[in-house]
Amino acid sequence: MIKVILLRFGEIHLKGRNKGFFQRLLLSNLKTALSEFECKIAHRDGRYIVSDFNESEAKSIASKASKVFGFTSYSIADKIEAKLEFMENYFRNFQLPTLNFQSPKTFRFEVKRADKTFPVNSDALARHLGGVVLEVFPEIKVDLHSPQLTISVDIRSGNVCYVSTEKIPCHGGLPVGSSGRSLVLLSGGIDSPVAAYMMAKRGMQVDFLHFHSYPYTSKEARNKVIKLAQITSDFAGKTRLYICSFTKIQEEIHKRCKDDYMITIMRRFFMRIAERLCIEKNFDAIITGENLAQVASQTVEGMTSTDDVLEKIPAFRPVLAFDKTEIIALAQKIGTFETSILPYEDCCTAFLPKNPLIKPNIEKVEKEELRLNIIELIEEAIQTIEIVEI
Repeated sequence: MIKVILLRFGEIHLKGRNKGFFQRLLLSNLKTALSEFECKIAHRDGRYIVSDFNESEAKSIASKASKVFGFTSYSIADKIEAKLEFMENYFRNFQLPTLNFQSPKTFRFEVKRADKTFPVNSDALARHLGGVVLEVFPEIKVDLHSPQLTISVDIRSGNVCYVSTEKIPCHGGLPVGSSGRSLVLLSGGIDSPVAAYMMAKRGMQVDFLHFHSYPYTSKEARNKVIKLAQITSDFAGKTRLYICSFTKIQEEIHKRCKDDYMITIMRRFFMRIAERLCIEKNFDAIITGENLAQVASQTVEGMTSTDDVLEKIPAFRPVLAFDKTEIIALAQKIGTFETSILPYEDCCTAFLPKNPLIKPNIEKVEKEELRLNIIELIEEAIQTIEIVEI
């Protein structure tokens, strides 16, 4: 008997002739995610199998693997020979797992016979093995509808059988790298890390762009953003954080433009700089954490105004229609929430106007921007960019 981790994928099954590409990419991503561990990783018969690891690290390996987008569930399983006598002996020595500090009172077998050469069909094998378990544990009962314990028997080619008692959900989605590259505007708040997670889940490789306004924003705010990128990289894989000084631009807007235009013009500069970086670094899209009507600047007119400066690169807003409570729940799920709410201000709070425009008129915004040397300010900002490898 050998302990293994069994990983299952979902949506990739629908990819037809392209399935091989997604499967190979998923295998590559899994190997990268588990590179810190001594183990073997294989893909066979629609399953990804991690083996030859230190059993004391099984839960850590499984937790890391579960964050690789593309997998729908995993089980820590026992690998045994797919022969009836071996299965019988295995279950005669079976140990019931403890559920909520108690032994289960009901059970059922769930048999998947992917190898159709196995001589006993799934239903008959479930009944037979159930009988063995009842002999060993006469106090337990069969419940086919809502059992406390489900024993999974997965028979695969090569005379192999995997036995597990728990199927733990993963994050699903598609392998990162299968849907292009994106640049996420990472503010330090709750929304943008969730937006990055959601686009990575759809297969996009994500890098980050953060604007700071030092000395109006602190070094702690910078460290907070680096931490958020690190947490998100558990799902998105190896990533890169571009950090750009926005201080000069903010000071110029504050000095030369009307206060209520401050946020709108700032966001237009964000998009201009992001698009410039996308073109230079071959990103396919800009991602933001904007959420419709959450704040004054995130109206239809506000977002239309910011998108108006884009010429070649699209902007996606994956949390646009979410309730704030839904975004918070996702942030808690992926582990970014506690870092996002640390009280370190980002550049959007510097020079914050009392009454920002809710429905900016693009022609009036453009007229206000004539007070600024846009090209020069963008060039200066681009020159300040530093890169942090995550």
